[in-house]
Amino acid sequence: MPPVKNNHHNRRQLIKGALALGAAPLLTALPQSLSLHAAAPKLGPSFPMIIRFELGDFEITNILDTIAMRDGPYPIIGENASEAEVQALMKENLLPETRWQPGFTPTLINTGQELILFDTGNGDAGSVKRPNGGLLLSQLEAAGYKAADIDIVIITHGHGDHISGLLEGGKPAFPNARYIFGEREYDFWTTAEMNTDRLKGGAAKFKKMTEPLKEKITFISPGMQVLTGIEPVEAFGHTPGHLAFHIESNGQKLLLWADCAHHHVASLARPDWHIKFDVDKEEGVKTRKKIFDMAATEKLPVIGFHMPFPSVGFVEKRHDQGYRWIKHSYQLK
Repeated sequence: MPPVKNNHHNRRQLIKGALALGAAPLLTALPQSLSLHAAAPKLGPSFPMIIRFELGDFEITNILDTIAMRDGPYPIIGENASEAEVQALMKENLLPETRWQPGFTPTLINTGQELILFDTGNGDAGSVKRPNGGLLLSQLEAAGYKAADIDIVIITHGHGDHISGLLEGGKPAFPNARYIFGEREYDFWTTAEMNTDRLKGGAAKFKKMTEPLKEKITFISPGMQVLTGIEPVEAFGHTPGHLAFHIESNGQKLLLWADCAHHHVASLARPDWHIKFDVDKEEGVKTRKKIFDMAATEKLPVIGFHMPFPSVGFVEKRHDQGYRWIKHSYQLK
């Protein structure tokens, strides 16, 4: 009997040969076929500008008002430190050493009875110009609201990036709102003593923005209950009447600290570093330590106006007496 041929082996060799013969023209043709279709266009960077979550019976919405990068954080942060120290801290935390993107984040609280806006961003008259700043009004609609829906505007302090959105085209941007200011803060920006080289520009802007609203302004002080569940907290130093706010609903609490921190690493790790825009530098240091310790000890969720968007997080106390910002992920629904 003749030997049986290994047909399986022969078939395998034939397949390998056919594949080898076909491979070259296929690979040659592939780039030609791809070249018939245009590449997808680049769309540019994209990032969220609105976040909404619940706190008890309150619904809270943060809206990013400004997307601009800026030089820094030194010397805006670390005036009493060296540039090398600040840059070393940035490098240690895998951040650019000379560039920085702070958040500028007004906050809306829907209590079920009233819609309350904390701070108004850069508007059409702020230092960060459109289209990079003054985005609050355009983003309100995307968030499901209109400017006319705002019942109350609360101003944490009088710096331009918090008040420049009060007016739009010289008219009240929130036509149906009433306004709440810290009495000490309002007095500071409207007194004759403000006519100094350093602060007179800010005082002039404050007066311009608030003059058309005078008949609708109510004044508050720390410890007063503004509305049910909203209470101002003394946070002086950044400005003489700068206010933070305790927010509480149905047993759940949050701290809105406005400008107690300007950088999510530098301000917390080194609360003793001076901030360029603090009117009273040493008082600002004391306030940062007090507010950070409160947030860490009580494990409060925090909204920080200049924290990276979504500007919500928690504070952890470190062993070296500094603090660490922990960005919100899914702790709040």
